[in-house]
Amino acid sequence: MSENTQIVTRFAPSPTGYLHIGGARTALFNWLYARGRGGKFLLRIEDTDRARSTPEATAAILQGLTWLGLDWDGEPFSQFAAKDRHTEVAQEMLEAGNAYKCYSTPEEIAAWREANPRQPFQSPWRDARETPDAPFAIRLKAPREGETIISDAVQGDVRVANDQLDDMILLRSDGTPTYMLAVVVDDHDMGVTHVIRGDDHLTNTARQIQIYDAMGWKRPVFAHIPLIHGEDGKKLSKRHGAVGLHEFAQLGYPPAAMRNYLARLGWSHGDDELFDDAQAREWFDLDGIGKAPARLDFKKLEHVSSHHLKTMPEADLLAALENFLSDTDQPALTAQQKERLVSALPALREKAKTLPQMLDQGRFALTSRPIEIEPKAAKALDTVSRGMLKSLTAVLQHASWTRDELEQAAKQVAEENGVGLGKIAGPLRAALAGRTATPSVFDMMTALGREESLARLQDQTELAG
Repeated sequence: MSENTQIVTRFAPSPTGYLHIGGARTALFNWLYARGRGGKFLLRIEDTDRARSTPEATAAILQGLTWLGLDWDGEPFSQFAAKDRHTEVAQEMLEAGNAYKCYSTPEEIAAWREANPRQPFQSPWRDARETPDAPFAIRLKAPREGETIISDAVQGDVRVANDQLDDMILLRSDGTPTYMLAVVVDDHDMGVTHVIRGDDHLTNTARQIQIYDAMGWKRPVFAHIPLIHGEDGKKLSKRHGAVGLHEFAQLGYPPAAMRNYLARLGWSHGDDELFDDAQAREWFDLDGIGKAPARLDFKKLEHVSSHHLKTMPEADLLAALENFLSDTDQPALTAQQKERLVSALPALREKAKTLPQMLDQGRFALTSRPIEIEPKAAKALDTVSRGMLKSLTAVLQHASWTRDELEQAAKQVAEENGVGLGKIAGPLRAALAGRTATPSVFDMMTALGREESLARLQDQTELAG
């Protein structure tokens, strides 16, 4: 391929359901390859199956790609909309002698296959000179001898004996083009230079190459990537848990983490496990894709997610949290909640592996007075502990609101009462958050600020009498 040829990749899903995690990875690989080389990434909706294609599924695919952060060039292309062009190419092949009219009926084909169970169908009309006035399909006149070689950027040379391939139908007897023809015509007309897709398409590729050759079109570079398996090494299915991209979004993995994790599913760059988009675009190449199936590993995904939650820019993290709330139909953050949550982010980043975990840890910043005390936390708020909180509140009135000074004030009150810091941290945690599992009490006080922290403490100390 010339150095001046612009790279063009495409993602071509069928709109018959949700966007599978394997499809999302295929889209990502195509996106990375194009974007890393100043090329184009196109989106084609393969909606020729009118009975199964739905607008809802198309919308779900677009929404999934948008959530994942993959942008495409131009408008999404509808395969069905190009059916006249597909028909035109079939007619061209017919006129050039690279295709022929087949009048075999479904019953005749079924009978032939029953009599020849291990052979591809051989139409009696391939070399017929006289043809009846009856419905016909247009079939490719495929080579019968030799082999078709797929020069694959991942799999190497894949050889398929031509006598194992039948003369596939290009145009059905009702005049509709087949998927196999449509894919080739679309890829050619869209200028696709690299076809990166799952290795379950390898047999299709052998057939499609024959169309390229019959039309005298340049073949694109093919790269067939191994499929994704579950942790048990078996083909990924619902029994393994989440398999749709929307399910991973609902579980609260941020898009940046999903891009990082999916990129490493079947592709590697040395020992690098954690990287950002810029590095992925720079590093990604086809020779880094392995031949063995990748395995979905939720522990690795959590590790990657944790890393990105720690390192994401504050604005991106806040946007991811707000998008998660919106996508899961939860109330939007108020201006005050947002302000407090931003203050709490440094503490919340440390332990959270997902966005909902971060929101759960940050619940103290999202709740309003009076704080609802959970039964387990309420046990820490007896008369003695409320008395200590009252003493602490008096000391804090004059403290500068830094984490170190807040901790020093708590230690001082604990010493005055002859107890360890833990004895005051429990009731302090209950008063501030109403729970037993929270970030550090001093991180919470720093995030809440002087006025809100003291107000929450006073709510409890007033009960001390």
